[in-house]
Amino acid sequence: MRRRTVWTAGGSAALAGVLVVAGLALTSGARERAAAPIATPSPTASVVSAPPPLASTPVPAAAVVDACALPGVADGLADGDDSAVVEAMGGARALREAVVAGTAPCIDLADPSHVWMVVDKSRPYSPRDYEPGGLTRVQDMRVFNAGVLRSDAGAALTALVTGAQEEGAGEIAITSGYRSYRTQRTEYAGQVAALGRRAADAVSARPGFSEHQSGLAADVVACTKRGCSSIEQLGSTRQGAWLADNAWRYGFVIRYEKGQTGTTGYSPEPWHIRYVGTELATAYHEGGFHTLEEFWGLPASPDYGD
Repeated sequence: MRRRTVWTAGGSAALAGVLVVAGLALTSGARERAAAPIATPSPTASVVSAPPPLASTPVPAAAVVDACALPGVADGLADGDDSAVVEAMGGARALREAVVAGTAPCIDLADPSHVWMVVDKSRPYSPRDYEPGGLTRVQDMRVFNAGVLRSDAGAALTALVTGAQEEGAGEIAITSGYRSYRTQRTEYAGQVAALGRRAADAVSARPGFSEHQSGLAADVVACTKRGCSSIEQLGSTRQGAWLADNAWRYGFVIRYEKGQTGTTGYSPEPWHIRYVGTELATAYHEGGFHTLEEFWGLPASPDYGD
């Protein structure tokens, strides 16, 4: 006789509980296996070595060129031919840059025999009673006082006066050119007597410090058929306007411009023109300069330092 297994109600419930627990355990394990990341073999890391640093090649310093050693410079200086010196140095701009950089020691800005010389309240003549050579009376213009300039400056002034008339600006005359040390001493003493020393220093140079002593500077006035105006009136005339725009074409610069007293030490003088030669005057104009101190890289000279 076969033995039968009899399931009771309690037994069935217990079995069901066992099955549920087993099922939950199986389900939970499957989830964990699904959530676990799949391990993949790590690739072998390859290290790329940086190239060795390149050996640094020393850069040679730029050679300093002595502009005075350029062909033709020494000959030009020996002959007193300033235009030849400018050309030999590669032009006025190159000459200026060499002077400012200190690579043109042969260009002496204190030598009044050259058109590039600078005289101001810090840079007097040496000797103080210096006298230029080659002085001559200017031609083909109305002249007041002596009307004497160095020959190169005089010829340039004649060309300027002619140019002003031909271009419709009107007549320009010279009222003052070269002044000797003695003449400047008298001129300055008169200004001191009239204005006092401090005020005189703003409008008149002390003897030994005047551009007029070089023979390269001139004071000019505007004239009509009725006569000539004063130097103080020049700036408001057609001639004064033309001079301000065109003096450089003839080798002159307006030496004491408005707004430059802090550099030059003088009140504005639109009538005072200084000859530097057409090459340098062109470089001065094109470079937008307003004083020779600025042009040559020199310190300002507002006073005599006493």
